[in-house]
Amino acid sequence: MVSGNGVFHPILGFGMFVVLTYMTFGGIRMFSFDEDLNLSFVTRNGTQFMLDGKAFYINGWNSYWLMAQSVELYSRPKVREMLKTGANMGLTVCRTWAFNDGDYDALQISPGRFNEQTFKALDYVIAEARQHGIRLLLSLVNNLHAYGGKTQYVKWALQEGIGISSSNDSFFFDPTIRSYFKNYIKTVLTRKNTITGIEYRNDPTIFGWELINEPRCISDRSGDTLQEWIEEMSAFVKLIDKNHLTTIGLEGFYGPNDPKDLTVNPEYWASKVGTDFIRNSKTPNIDFTSVHIYPDQWFRDQDFEDQLKFVSKWMVSHIEDGETILKKPVLFSEFGLSQKVKNFTLSNREKMHQTVLDIIYKSAKKSRSGAGALVWQFLVGGMKDFSDNYGMVPYESSSTHSLFIKQSCRLDRVKGWAQQDESFKLC
Repeated sequence: MVSGNGVFHPILGFGMFVVLTYMTFGGIRMFSFDEDLNLSFVTRNGTQFMLDGKAFYINGWNSYWLMAQSVELYSRPKVREMLKTGANMGLTVCRTWAFNDGDYDALQISPGRFNEQTFKALDYVIAEARQHGIRLLLSLVNNLHAYGGKTQYVKWALQEGIGISSSNDSFFFDPTIRSYFKNYIKTVLTRKNTITGIEYRNDPTIFGWELINEPRCISDRSGDTLQEWIEEMSAFVKLIDKNHLTTIGLEGFYGPNDPKDLTVNPEYWASKVGTDFIRNSKTPNIDFTSVHIYPDQWFRDQDFEDQLKFVSKWMVSHIEDGETILKKPVLFSEFGLSQKVKNFTLSNREKMHQTVLDIIYKSAKKSRSGAGALVWQFLVGGMKDFSDNYGMVPYESSSTHSLFIKQSCRLDRVKGWAQQDESFKLC
């Protein structure tokens, strides 16, 4: 109606000017890629990660939501802020999801069909991480239901009338579903980033690939089914990508035939979920092990001090395994304490974090296999919906903020490691 009076075009022009100005100088600035920024691939030498000829011990974090928050332009500043915050704290590796299967804003809409807008969101996450000197551990599928997970793959097969079982464990043994996942792996690893122009498999911003978040195959407690899947999928990743490290995504439970089943596992059930830390991690194409630490979930009736004792025992046991049996680095890729536990205090959470970080620091001083830890999880302001009772905005608590900066400084002094982001001057 307004355009009939000749007013529409000037208003439209002014509106476009405002939008472009905001995108350039405001919260949604257009991405600027520095082609001269040089990063090296993280490699492995025995029980240690290596970067530019030096041992590389990791102080890092989880922000699983980076891709989800990069789909829409208005929420991308949260991603930039998180990566900048991590860099300013001296953190070096962030673990995040490189999957969203059949869910809202899915990356994989159905087997072999991908949402280009969401793929460009992942492009953005990798490019922005590169600008801040942060490397990414990218997880390729979820054992859990969130963001689709293995259950979604099973649904797709059943919808096509070719699934051989309705159990979501058929993700691991159904040949059709295995082919779905292999196609997904190939598509992601060979993706050419629309911002950097670099194929993912050739981008040193990516620290490594995680096959699956917290795999369990309860239908086969012997562990044979999951072991065969790990062997097949890790070999397939290496066939496509010889540059990057590969891990499984295990929680770290010892299998039923391991003596540590009864002495180290949190409880009897832990050896009955179809995983076997030693057997799985020995797989030739697995470069490093992954272990999670959630005493608040595993011992609901245990008091906090006893949980702390378990954390130490759990970590030391796995570091010994990495050192003497596996000859591989051990990355504690999730650890945290929920604010929903009985008698929760920030002080207790920080004691738990300190315990983990101290053990990693001692491992670094002795050049041992305890290669790093990634806290679960960091957020920025205004993200309560993503908190899951573990989430922290690090700069909102000076003590938490200082705790992780101190760890960065300690590792820096031990190994002479240099953070890519020169703005990190706090040591």
